[in-house]
Amino acid sequence: MKQLGLPARTPLPDNDMLESAVREYIEIFCADTQPQELRALRELALVWMERLQAFRPHLAGAVWRGTATRMSDIYIGLFCDDSKSAEIALINQNVAYDVTQVTGFNGETVDALSISSLCKPLGETVGVHLMGYDYDDLRGALKTDASGRSQRGDTAALRKLLQTQEAQ
Repeated sequence: MKQLGLPARTPLPDNDMLESAVREYIEIFCADTQPQELRALRELALVWMERLQAFRPHLAGAVWRGTATRMSDIYIGLFCDDSKSAEIALINQNVAYDVTQVTGFNGETVDALSISSLCKPLGETVGVHLMGYDYDDLRGALKTDASGRSQRGDTAALRKLLQTQEAQ
């Protein structure tokens, strides 16, 4: 706050206000490219979700919310009986990945399997991050935000988003 020249108790903008500002920025500066970039990222996310369907994948983040650009990574939650099984599946598919630990949506530390995946329509490599959650966490993951919007979606929901985007 001090760096901004604001009093110490000045409230910071909430997530809805920040997302609204991002959407406004995209409309002003990226309207000619962002829809195609978002579609390419969503299609790549769908490929990975289909490859890992056994682990109940759910897309989250900017790619799900519609604010992603070519600079955005893809975040997919995997809801498994055993989080190591997703790692074994990647090994069996000869997929190179890095493992890190991050704070998950529920505030607990989870493993993130990070992959670099070529997105042909963008002509770039995109980071795909697979967060390993327990199957029981799925119920909490499906809660809506204060505006009633879903924070993540499964494969069927992503296909529906892609169909809606195509119709527009």
